[in-house]
Amino acid sequence: MKDLQDIIKKGVCKGVNSLYELEFEVDKVNLAATRKDFEGEYTVVVFPFTKAAKKKPEVIGEELGNFLKENLEEIVDFNVVKGFLNLSIDPQIWIDFVKEIHQNDKFGRAESNGKKVMVEFSSPNTNKPLHLGHIRNILLGWACSEIYSAAGYDVVKTQVINDRGIHICKSMVAWLHTGNGETPADHDIKGDHFVGKYYVKYNQIEKEQKAGLKEGEEAPILTEARSLLQKWEANDPETRKLWETMNSWVYSGFDQTYEDLGVTFDTLYYESQTYLLGKTYIDQGLKDGIFYKKEDGSVWIDLEDAKLDHKLVQRSDGTSVYMTQDIGTAQKRYEDLGSEKMVYVVGDEQNYHFKVLFEIMKRLGVPYSEGMYHLSYGMVDLPSGKMKSREGTVVDADDLIAEVIQEAHNGAKERGSIGELEQDQQDEILRKIGLAALKFFIMKVNPKKRMVFNPKESVDMQGHTGPYIQNAYVRVKSVLRKAAEMDWAGDTSYKDLKPEEKELITMIYTFPDLIQHSAKSYDPSMIANFCYDLGKAYHKFYHEHQILKVEENTRNFRLKLSESVGHVLNTGMGLLGIEMPERM
Repeated sequence: MKDLQDIIKKGVCKGVNSLYELEFEVDKVNLAATRKDFEGEYTVVVFPFTKAAKKKPEVIGEELGNFLKENLEEIVDFNVVKGFLNLSIDPQIWIDFVKEIHQNDKFGRAESNGKKVMVEFSSPNTNKPLHLGHIRNILLGWACSEIYSAAGYDVVKTQVINDRGIHICKSMVAWLHTGNGETPADHDIKGDHFVGKYYVKYNQIEKEQKAGLKEGEEAPILTEARSLLQKWEANDPETRKLWETMNSWVYSGFDQTYEDLGVTFDTLYYESQTYLLGKTYIDQGLKDGIFYKKEDGSVWIDLEDAKLDHKLVQRSDGTSVYMTQDIGTAQKRYEDLGSEKMVYVVGDEQNYHFKVLFEIMKRLGVPYSEGMYHLSYGMVDLPSGKMKSREGTVVDADDLIAEVIQEAHNGAKERGSIGELEQDQQDEILRKIGLAALKFFIMKVNPKKRMVFNPKESVDMQGHTGPYIQNAYVRVKSVLRKAAEMDWAGDTSYKDLKPEEKELITMIYTFPDLIQHSAKSYDPSMIANFCYDLGKAYHKFYHEHQILKVEENTRNFRLKLSESVGHVLNTGMGLLGIEMPERM
């Protein structure tokens, strides 16, 4: 496969050197895809050459265009719009490209680069079920992991499960007060939902108790929760046994939700096992003058020169804060996994925390500090507004998954499109459609933006949605099934490339570079929106051109093109964790 961008950039450098005696670096050539309202596939910005050439941009464009057309066999024509040189590629190159890649269902994926990246995501508390906010985190983490893998990295997917602390003890003490020994099995309820019920119950009790207290007085149930935490830290056997039991209920519930979302992890870390880590690095940092100790014995770091502030890293009684354990956990994972890059998928409310953590790791001189990145994302709201865990108004992940699948069922009934299939086949297709609706709706938004999720809008077959893209893939598969008895695998002498065909091919051509760019930008929305544009372009091509009922050379080429589109859509949506159905 020719690297057209590299060929053009090198040609531009030779051209400006020959025409204007200007030495110009290849990686500084400004080259982009040509806008759709102009003829051509690639555009060179010529403004940087005006000083050396001492000519108007339009003149430079004409002279450089003629040079490239004469010296590069790939360039067959050009046009100049002000300071922009639009280049047209020989159509045969695009035709040969389709012949080359149409059977390659791995097209776009890079060879291994020998580098390892760890992606941490989900990392829930074990006192409530996963909810809509977690879903965005999980989907971003999964997609980031898959995109990095496609970009050539060895990826380790991990999470730190927040299984200790006062919030966990609140669910425990509420169960002790009102649970009467019941278990999830007694009510046929998922364990995470069962424990989450007691977290809500705790807050109701605390609110009722505080109503009868003077200002500043602590609710008795909060005092009990604090006592339970102290017992846990002292390894009280009875407290630990209850903690393990309730956490096991939650883990079984989480596992089911992860399975429904198609998500797995390679390694797990538990806060109960990591919260004491980091103290050795604090001691070493004190010796090296990186940290300083206050009169009360607490340990701090001065980050004012990095436009941060003074940050506590160890309490006066020698106990850890979150920063302490994050320092220790990062080092442990480096020792365990050897990752050169560590990506933390955490909401944007923790932006400051990660700026401080990364700055501390740089000052500690750890070898992986430059590879640490916070994939910060905005919160997810519903059309009805924000959600609140302690008030029980959060939309549970399980309920949301069920809702989008039900929306897919409702749409299928209206269309009556798969009614002839067996019920289990229908259910599997509708599961894929519902989950595609959920995942794509969240993935199409840049992670840094806050967003509103609308379940009904997400399953629209004609909108900017996952099912719309799935429908393009289904069209490809339908065409290929109809062509199954035809002999179209041989060579083709097709020459008359149509604009809609060229649009599809040039989009496919960019896919490998797009994966690399998406990985470097930590932005799965690039892949999502590419898939939408490719699906939309295929729908247009399908409506405007016959594929099967045309002369043989045309038919064979369009089938190869369709197959190529199918592979890229399947790969691209797969990077987002979206399965593609054969029928809809």
